[in-house]
Formats: sequence, C-alpha cells, structure tokens
Amino acid sequence: MAGVQTAVALREQGHAGPVTLVGAETHQPYDRPPLSKAVLLGKAEGSAFDIDFKALGIGLRLGTEVTGVRLAERELDTAAGPVPYDVLVLASGAEPVRLPGTEGVPGVHLLRTLDDAERLRPVLAEQHDVVVVGAGWIGAEFATAAREAGCSVTVVEAAGRPLAGALPADVAAPMAAWYAHSGAELRTHARVERVEPGAVVLSDGARLPAGAVVVGIGARPATRWLAGSGIELGAHGEVVADDHLRSSAPDVYAVGDCSSFPSGRYGERLLVHHWDNALQGPRTVAANILGDTPVAYDPVPYFWSEQFGRFVQYAGHHAEGDELVWRGDPAGVAWSVCWLRDGALAAVLAVGRPRDLAQGRKLIEAGTRLDPALVTDPSVPLKKAAL
Repeated sequence: MAGVQTAVALREQGHAGPVTLVGAETHQPYDRPPLSKAVLLGKAEGSAFDIDFKALGIGLRLGTEVTGVRLAERELDTAAGPVPYDVLVLASGAEPVRLPGTEGVPGVHLLRTLDDAERLRPVLAEQHDVVVVGAGWIGAEFATAAREAGCSVTVVEAAGRPLAGALPADVAAPMAAWYAHSGAELRTHARVERVEPGAVVLSDGARLPAGAVVVGIGARPATRWLAGSGIELGAHGEVVADDHLRSSAPDVYAVGDCSSFPSGRYGERLLVHHWDNALQGPRTVAANILGDTPVAYDPVPYFWSEQFGRFVQYAGHHAEGDELVWRGDPAGVAWSVCWLRDGALAAVLAVGRPRDLAQGRKLIEAGTRLDPALVTDPSVPLKKAAL
C-alpha cells in the first residue's frame, strides 16, 4: 500500500520523471485487508489494486528482492544487479514474527501475504481443527474467518486477555466473551511449549489437536536489509523518520509500517502498523519530494477490524494516564470508549458505533475538550459533548 500510493501520489502531484516500484513478491501490487476476509474464505481470488501502472508511467520490478542500499553510490543492491536512484522511498512494510521452534514444522502458517492466504484457503475449506497462537487483531480476524468456514478453533494467548498489547485490561476484557459466543475457545495465560505435526503442546502439558496452526504474535518492520547501511534504525528496527518522513540519509524517505515518525499532536514518536497510515503518509512524502515548502506529517492514527460479527474501529492514540470514559454497556453489541487527555479527546474505540468514530476523529483533529458527563451518555452525539 505505502509504495503503491507513493508512486501514484507522485504522478497526481505532477512528477513527470521516472518512477519505479521494486518489490520481492511476483504478484501485481495488491491490498492486504481482504486477505484475512474474502480471499481467505475463497470469496475473491485476489485483491490487486485497480491501477493502470503502465498508463501512469510507473515501472514495476516484481520478484526483485532488495538486499542492501549504498548511499554514497545512490544504488540498491539486488540479485539482478544494482538499481540506481535519485530519490529513494523506503516502503518495505512489516514482516510477521515467527514462533520459535516452528521452522520446518508442517502445518504452521502465517497470514501476511497473498501466498499465505492462498495456502490457508484449503485449510478452511477442509474444516481442519485450527489452533491460533495470539489473540491480537490478526488472530481474532483469522479465528472469525475460520469459524465462519466451520472449523473448530482454539486461540491461545500468553497474556491474560485478548489485545493485551493494544488496549487496557478493562477495555479488552469484554472482548474475551466474543470468542465463546462465536464457538471458538480462547485460552489465556497459555504459552506454547512446542508445535508438533498435528498438535500444539502448551507449557502446562495440555495437548491441542491441530490440523493447522496459525501464528499471529505480532510484526516487526521489514528492515533487516538496511543493517549497516548508515540509515538510522530505531528501537524496534524501524527507520527513524522526521516529521516530514525523511530518514537520516539525504534524499531517502520512509513511509508505512517500516518507519516511525514524531507526532506533535501526541508528543511522542509513533510506529503505526495500520492500513490508513500507509494510505495517508505517501501523500506527504510526494509533497515533500516535489515541493519547496516542507509538509509535516501528524495524522490521527486510525484502523478498523472485523471480528466475530462486530465492526471495531479506533482513532487516535491513548496513553496510560489518560482518563477513560465509557459510552454504553460493553456487554452489549454497540459501545464506545473515549480517552481524554487534559480534557481533550485523545482517542476513541468504537464497537458497532461508527458515528462515534467519525465524530471522534474530527474532535481529535481539532483538539476539542469534552464534558465527561455528556460523553458517558451514549444517547448524546459525541460532537454535542464539546465544551
């Protein structure tokens, strides 16, 4: 997404010179969200972008893995030889974290690429017993698809609740019930000891039958090829970009999952692994490549997830000290949570309440202070809670 959108934005903003997209995958560039939904369930064959790259004059070098960059020479290293550049945009995304000890074990899957989804499609079609390792966003989405396909699903999570890395305990706790309601089993405080052909063995000795194992324990920036390049990498291995999405190297930008950026809005550096960041950032990159006046990137982060019959949306960024305000009953089908920082809306999580999300996103952008008493009342539109 980030690479494609950068190339398209360069054309839309008037760049007439050569633009080349280099990628390791052999497929035409495609969108990722459908992989855990329609593609996985066999309702779609793929999710290629409806973009005429030839008409836009965008060159595609597919099946070309970049192994390094030489800044002094302004060249990328590939097996097919060097690729020169005048301006380089790093949009290499993220790669899934693998479960240690599962290399080479048959039946163990990841879900990140089109090839991953195509390998998993027969697993669902044949209704295998499935064990999902990790109750994060991707684990929940895959479990949802697997249950829809009629598979027996067990989700094992090392933490005490789903989405432990993304949401505080009291917000994530109601989501645990979604698994049972869908017919999936959620095992928390469960650590995988080892994976064997046909089974997952937990540290407490429990043995779970598994025709397939899907690992969803997180992702890391796909930047190992940049080690030793001279481009600054952060604590998570991400490219450290400035507020104009420039890396530490001249004429090298970074956008999407592979990079972090400083947020003036939130006063900290953000590493955002979500689709919307890969859609919005490229417009800023293109503007800064082509324009004379630098354009800062300081979005309100946004993402969505479809899981267990619920549409979950989140906008903003919350911190531990923010005031938590509930809107509605979390045992119900529709509710929201707002985080207030010094009275202003910092983030909103909406479950089945898209209007809360849409209004909340605008309020966050405007830095609007809210009346907590009115926020608590789900019958009051969020915008009407503004002070």
